[in-house]
Amino acid sequence: MSEKEVLTPEDVKALAPLYDNVILALKQVYDPEIPVNIYDLGLIYELTISKSHDVYIKMTFTAPNCPMADEVIAEVQHSVEDTPDVRSCNIELTFEPVWDRSMLSDEARVALGMDPEF
Repeated sequence: MSEKEVLTPEDVKALAPLYDNVILALKQVYDPEIPVNIYDLGLIYELTISKSHDVYIKMTFTAPNCPMADEVIAEVQHSVEDTPDVRSCNIELTFEPVWDRSMLSDEARVALGMDPEF
């Protein structure tokens, strides 16, 4: 998404259903080593959608040396681009900040047998 593109409240309202559908698509992609989807694991650091329906995702992995990184990124790309009305998907991989357990959603904590309060 262009740095200069500013979404109006009307744009945000119009894009909300697409945003929800992209999140649903991300929740179909699972970490190969942990039985939780990448969204609930907190691996998605940024998700933006432009007026022209181009999706930008900044994401990470639980470990920088993930041997399945290329496959997971390809799966994210495919899942998001298969979402109706998405024109394209650009993914940026980052390791700043480093992922830690505090980024887990309550759903992920429950799935992993952890107390959702911590």
